[in-house]
Amino acid sequence: MQQIDKTPRLTDAGYIRDLLERHGFHFSKKLGQNFLINPSVCPRMAEACGIGPDGGVLEIGPGIGVLTRELARQAGRVVAIELDDRLPPVLAETLAGVDNVSFVWGDRMKLDLRRILQEQFGDRPVAVCANLPYYITSPIIMMLLESRLPVDNITVMVQKEAAQRLCAAPGTREAGAVTLAVQYYAEAQTLFGVSRGSFMPAPNVDSAVIRLRIRKQPPCAVRNEALMFRLIRAGFNQRRKTLLNSLTGAGYAKEALAAAFETAGIAPTARAEQLTLPEWAAIADALTQ
Repeated sequence: MQQIDKTPRLTDAGYIRDLLERHGFHFSKKLGQNFLINPSVCPRMAEACGIGPDGGVLEIGPGIGVLTRELARQAGRVVAIELDDRLPPVLAETLAGVDNVSFVWGDRMKLDLRRILQEQFGDRPVAVCANLPYYITSPIIMMLLESRLPVDNITVMVQKEAAQRLCAAPGTREAGAVTLAVQYYAEAQTLFGVSRGSFMPAPNVDSAVIRLRIRKQPPCAVRNEALMFRLIRAGFNQRRKTLLNSLTGAGYAKEALAAAFETAGIAPTARAEQLTLPEWAAIADALTQ
């Protein structure tokens, strides 16, 4: 764990403008770049990871390093993945003197994260922490969860509406297919909200920080995970219909579905949002039989 001073002033808008101007850097809408300037947010995110000097943090998208510095204060080692090849000289300046941070340059969706974790952290406890671009929030989170990486938790900043979906209770209006997928792999919790004015440039929506504590075992057993998730997606794609009709419309045989519903104890008039994860698993198992 590093003893890092308060400079450079990475939450000072004037300092950031000068820093980026000196390096000829312009924000990319394509990459969804919004840098945090609220000084209270990153320390809270770093603390929420729960990783101390004996552990490590994998950061996705460090930006100019404001969260990275806070993570480096608490964790023994930080590895940051960054796609934007314009940022190395900026980060070399903002993280000068921080010797427990290293970088992997490339697309987080294409890198072998399991290999990176093993090479960089060995047997240390590891958390993932990130201020995620809005446009790719769900794909990144599902990639992290489905990869079953050896991490304790995933603590991320996402759009407020995405946080509501990811952390929704089953059966509520906000719950959807991604809610159940997250629930299968992790225990989801919204930690705190972050206003749009906390960013530079300011987005048009508010954000929230969520934490996904990775489960050691799924909350229910299922013979065919892939089938269960296909059913869930198909059911929520037409959530206003009865589940029997929406799955039939997705190409599943109505007779087989009706028999599976009976075996699983699901009413044929049930709708997707009414089912619990074990009930989805029961339908998938019945169809597998």
